[in-house]
Amino acid sequence: MTTTTPTEEVAQEIARAVVSERLAAGASITGPIKSVFWHLGELGDGQEWRVELRTSEATRDKLAERVKELHPWDNPELVGQPIEWYPEEYGRWVARSTSASE
Repeated sequence: MTTTTPTEEVAQEIARAVVSERLAAGASITGPIKSVFWHLGELGDGQEWRVELRTSEATRDKLAERVKELHPWDNPELVGQPIEWYPEEYGRWVARSTSASE
């Protein structure tokens, strides 16, 4: 799942919170990135930070809700893509890392 944030600090806060809460196994932050967008009837542009979160299908919806709670924007970008392939060990790591029982 990915989202974008207005600052690096917000990106780090979201990443740290959801990983420590075991909703994501890990996070990568990149930026700044340049964005061009349509918002409130106007063309805009700006700088954002991208947060990529690794999670399991079982935890995905809880993760999305938590990111919305933490995010400063009313309607943050939240997109996810299924992964077609990954090593079994990686899948087990993500599942273990997002399981409250470990």
